[in-house]
Amino acid sequence: MKNIVLFGAPGVGKGTHANILAEKYDLLHLSTGDMLRAEIEAATPLGQRVKAAMERGDLVGDDVVIGLVDKALSSTEQGVILDGFPRTVQQAQALDFLFKRHNRRMNCVISIDAPREELVRRIHERAIISGRADDANDDTIRHRLEEYDAKTKPVTDYYKVSGLLVCIDGSGEINQTSMRLCKVVDTVVRKNNF
Repeated sequence: MKNIVLFGAPGVGKGTHANILAEKYDLLHLSTGDMLRAEIEAATPLGQRVKAAMERGDLVGDDVVIGLVDKALSSTEQGVILDGFPRTVQQAQALDFLFKRHNRRMNCVISIDAPREELVRRIHERAIISGRADDANDDTIRHRLEEYDAKTKPVTDYYKVSGLLVCIDGSGEINQTSMRLCKVVDTVVRKNNF
């Protein structure tokens, strides 16, 4: 069973590429952002709690996202590709614990990198296409990128130590990045004899 984390700044294409990889490698795509937006859309008590934080571009509390991921992992035997989690070192440590508890092993963490200007352009384009409120405001975008730099980027150091981190270039066209990602996953699959 393959278990992969896609990692990178807002706008780098984690969701797009997670969908591509999920289909190609028969993985369940777990997007904490999508899970949270579904809670907001359904007007659940959890959705009402996190709506304001997401609209400001703040990270949602660890307890909330860890709970969502735990619930998703417990409901499937399928390999997973995580997108948008972990976003802090504490969440990375919690994910290690969740994987042990659910008898899973993380195979790799793929960090997708792209220039800041390209990220901002992509986020604006996504706002037009998807109508996501958290993508439409320049202050929110700037804040989300600052949050990523301050809180999420340190997670790469956490995974470097474990030897699980692979960095790829995410600039350019979707198919170019997709080919780079598939090459990494194919290498991991061969190495681990899945």
